Amino acid sequence: MKKTSTSKDDQDIPELRREQLGAGVRGKYYRQFMQGSNVVVLQPEIQKAFPTSEAVNKALSSMLAFAQETQTLTHPKRPPRKRAAA
Repeated sequence: MKKTSTSKDDQDIPELRREQLGAGVRGKYYRQFMQGSNVVVLQPEIQKAFPTSEAVNKALSSMLAFAQETQTLTHPKRPPRKRAAA
C-alpha cells in the first residue's frame, strides 16, 4: 500500500494573507478562561477532610477572617512606615 501524499499541492487549500483573516479581538475568551482556569491540587489528606470546593472555600474564608481579626488585636491599625531615602 502506498501512503497518500499530504503535500500542499495535493490538498488544494488556498493560502490566505493576514488581511484576509480579519481583525483579531484581544481578550475575546478572557472571561471564560478566568472562570475555568483556577486549578488547585490538594494533598490526599486534605482532600479527604475537604471533599468539595465549597468546603475548601468555607474553611479558607473562616481562616482568613480569623487571621485578620487576630492581626487587628495584636497590631492596631497604624499608618505604613515610610522608607528611608537611598
